[in-house]
Amino acid sequence: MNKEMITSKQGVYLLTLFMIGSNLFMGLAPAAKSDVWIAALVGTLMALPIIFIYARLLSLFKGRDIFDILNLVFGNVLGKIAALAYIWYPLHLGAMVIRDLGEFLNTVAMPETPMLLPMLFLGFLSIWAVMAGVEVLGRCSKIFFPIVVIIMFITTLLVIPYLNFAHLKPVMYDGIGPVLNSAFDIFSFPLAETVLFITVFSALKTDKSIYRVYYSGLFIFAAIGVLLTLRNILVLGGDIVGGVNFPLYVEVSRINIGEFIQRIEVSVATTFVITDFIKVSVCLYVTCIGISKLFGLKSYRSIVVQTGLLMVLLAYIMYENIMDMIYFAFEIYAYYALPFQVILPVIILVIAEIRIRTGQLHTGKRY
Repeated sequence: MNKEMITSKQGVYLLTLFMIGSNLFMGLAPAAKSDVWIAALVGTLMALPIIFIYARLLSLFKGRDIFDILNLVFGNVLGKIAALAYIWYPLHLGAMVIRDLGEFLNTVAMPETPMLLPMLFLGFLSIWAVMAGVEVLGRCSKIFFPIVVIIMFITTLLVIPYLNFAHLKPVMYDGIGPVLNSAFDIFSFPLAETVLFITVFSALKTDKSIYRVYYSGLFIFAAIGVLLTLRNILVLGGDIVGGVNFPLYVEVSRINIGEFIQRIEVSVATTFVITDFIKVSVCLYVTCIGISKLFGLKSYRSIVVQTGLLMVLLAYIMYENIMDMIYFAFEIYAYYALPFQVILPVIILVIAEIRIRTGQLHTGKRY
């Protein structure tokens, strides 16, 4: 059993902030334009069965992370080979999120500042958090979650005068195809990225069902995601939402009430940094846990600094420009992530269920 523990409430907050990450700020599947809110609802429904699979694995192997599960289900050799996938995936995902923040700040907030500087700042902040342990990360999420929700609530009130419900029409003008494609994108980015919490939630201290924790985070994010997506559409219109890189920032930048309420987009930048910090920290934590398990290290903390700097370096060199980043995120990522998010977890669960029922595998829990 992992000595570092987080509560169920911290788990829900951590999961929700992780899913918010950079996703809402880049826009959820902009190809759906004014129908993206429908795609968000469909994507949430698509995520229900895969979330069940993640929670089922945690329920079967209580107190164990994905790397322990791989070793038990596949054996020492195949388990280590499969573990490489779940070391690379969070490393790459964390680098993507760091680059998202770098491009955001370099494009709209601090264009004169070298992009590497904010990326290093986020990297060192995440290194500190992971070195402190998952308990500290859980406590940070408990502090940050209300801040993010309050900022979103206040900005929602302030954009009410700018809402134009005509922007929602026509509904599904291009048919159901773009909605389903966008729903798949939302399923993959960010809902199924919560596969990483099979590792994080091995430290979960709760008498409540792990299913409840997972689904609570999913539904809270879905509510926030649909609300903010509708806001973007009602203020900007579907064509603009689908054509700008950071629609939430552009939307809030339009707020100008009298001479005393303006430049509110700084608050959005703040929430962007907070949620990116949580997401990168989770990715770094999972990567370090995986490397330590693969090589039999006594503590994952001995490799946090090196792995964090490697993540920042990967973020810096992985794209030529922001257009490459947007293309990969919305055209390639959903298919690239499918093996990590769906195919491997399904295979692991099927084999685990068969081996448990035939008495070939014992998890220490009766069924």
